[in-house]
Amino acid sequence: MNTKTLVTICIIMLMNLFTACNNTGDNPLLQESVLPYGAPDFSKIQTSDYLPAFEAAMAQQRENIAAIVASKEAPTFENTVLAYEESDVLLDRVKRVFFALAEAEKTPEIGDIEKKVTPMLTDLENEISFNKELFQRIKQVYDQGGLEGEQQKLTEEIYKEFVRKGALLSDEKMARMKEINLRISDLQQQWGDSLQAATNDAVVWVDTKEELAGLSEADITQCEQDAKSRGSKKPYCIVIVNTTQQQPLASLDNRDLRRRVYEASVFRADGTNQHNTYPIVTEIAKLRAEQAELMGYKDYASYSLEKTMAKTTDNVYAFLKNLIAAYSPKADAETRAIEEYARKSEGQDFQLQPYDRFFYSAKMKKEQLNISDEEIKPYFNADSVQLNGVFYAANLAYGLTFKERKDIPTYHPDMKVFEVFDRDGKPMALFYSDLFRRPTKRGGAWMDEFATQSFQREQLPIVFNVCNYAKAPDCQPSLLTWDDVTTMFHEFGHALHGMLSKCQYNRLSGTNVARDFVEMPSQFNESFASIPEVFDHYARHCETGEPMSADLKERMLSSINFQPCYALGENLAATCLDMAWHVLPADKVPAADGAAAFETEVLKAVGLMNEQIPPRYRTSYFNHVWGSGYAAGYYSYLWTEVLAVNVANVFAQRGALKPETGQDFAEKVLSRGNTGDLMQMFSDFTGMAAPDASALLKARGL
Repeated sequence: MNTKTLVTICIIMLMNLFTACNNTGDNPLLQESVLPYGAPDFSKIQTSDYLPAFEAAMAQQRENIAAIVASKEAPTFENTVLAYEESDVLLDRVKRVFFALAEAEKTPEIGDIEKKVTPMLTDLENEISFNKELFQRIKQVYDQGGLEGEQQKLTEEIYKEFVRKGALLSDEKMARMKEINLRISDLQQQWGDSLQAATNDAVVWVDTKEELAGLSEADITQCEQDAKSRGSKKPYCIVIVNTTQQQPLASLDNRDLRRRVYEASVFRADGTNQHNTYPIVTEIAKLRAEQAELMGYKDYASYSLEKTMAKTTDNVYAFLKNLIAAYSPKADAETRAIEEYARKSEGQDFQLQPYDRFFYSAKMKKEQLNISDEEIKPYFNADSVQLNGVFYAANLAYGLTFKERKDIPTYHPDMKVFEVFDRDGKPMALFYSDLFRRPTKRGGAWMDEFATQSFQREQLPIVFNVCNYAKAPDCQPSLLTWDDVTTMFHEFGHALHGMLSKCQYNRLSGTNVARDFVEMPSQFNESFASIPEVFDHYARHCETGEPMSADLKERMLSSINFQPCYALGENLAATCLDMAWHVLPADKVPAADGAAAFETEVLKAVGLMNEQIPPRYRTSYFNHVWGSGYAAGYYSYLWTEVLAVNVANVFAQRGALKPETGQDFAEKVLSRGNTGDLMQMFSDFTGMAAPDASALLKARGL
């Protein structure tokens, strides 16, 4: 691109931004933030700002695309590929802020706006994806080659993205693809609303404290707080979280209440009550299958997997088959052992039910290993886990330091902000932490960004983690289970992937990698939670500040893999459900009233129809698959666990907390985003030509 053309495009973009701001007054979403790092100024942003901000930002991107297409210059990387990459700077900012709230602070007003902007955004995406003139310019740059490094990678990614969305389709097929995109967008909006309502309504109400026998006083207080926060006259309630199993089932003495909690979880959205997501599920599955057929693939899984490390359904199924073969006999033995243990106290006629398993397993662990969650939770204060565990490990491994910034506004009072500095004391990122559950937040835990690192945009990363821990009453510590602790380390692994990124372009930066690679840094980061130096630093009693005794620590760490089959089995079952839905041709997708039966058939076919070890997510509340980006991709949690265990083994061999080990991992993997071949990044760090899959079973205690 010559200087004159570059100046012209820059002037057009600036005029668009100026016009957008003038048309919307002082809308803070359309102005550069004056806060550090360009952080969103939640003290100024009003709910009424979002819709006009979307309208202005979308108008600006349309103008920017039009300028690219209208250019009389021959297509080049700068005037076409880079101009396209930078065409959505304003819209990207608005979307990131708004959809962070739509996930974590979804008030009715935010929900109404989401319903309006979702089809608007899909329309814009369709316009761009099927803009033939734009694609032809991108294709010319792609075909002529001659690029290197990140310029070549960015061009490849953008070209292939257009092709995967249907840029090479006939006009008739393009028209149908547009219709499908709009409908899926609408259905996923419905899904998110329905599932959040179903999960909130699944809460189990309790009349007396006596019914909660077995729970700790802290947990009973939490049940009381949860009831008050929902404005109920009932004194207590048990909130349902996103997964099938619920933590209170390990402690509740009242068997009927255990049954009610379990059934509230598994039946939350299957039509047993007023919530039924199956019509949404089956329609999405049909439309995805049709998308794949339009694109020339035999099924949606084949279409989706093409851009992953696994590549094919055969590779995924071979991976799962090997795990199932190793797991199944051990799972049956584990179930028999729990039932036999229960019969010692309940009688030989006792039949173990799925809502009993956690209860008697916890009793077995207490008896055999002399350990219980209630004994260790006082040592896992959420604040200490984060500051003295998660941050401490990042300091030892990567040289990062953290300073709380109370001067930067957030979207909720529970949220905290930390500025992150590198080993030389140079500012490198902002990190937001939103740990506690509330009715306006969807279930689960995740990482996302208000801004992605990009040298091109001169943007440092602004990263956030969201969890759903129970918040203790004021002036009391919020105590975590071991699963909660590892979740915090896990999500911060994603955060590190974003914060340590050193990439030129937004699209290639940080966590913008294949699904079956993106979970590797997060699962690997879990390994720091049990490293003795890190563990001793955060596992301190919430009242006395004393470290966990050597005896209790030994018992606790040795119990991590107690009865490990459940955790692996629930994941395998959910993974097989995801794959089964997405290998169906459109005409084979069952009707909504046949979805539950289809789920049963699938689990029987793969040998995972086990009432005692149900899927981690049943079809009707499987948000990863129907609401997020993990369709035909849930296998990636197990796939990347293999990679993560291999990486952890290399860390252990070299010195897990040696700065040079962390620096090497950061340079070869975490900093590189999607700028190179992902398997090569793994090999560059580990020295392994291929991952060792057997390491997963060993790490799981199997």
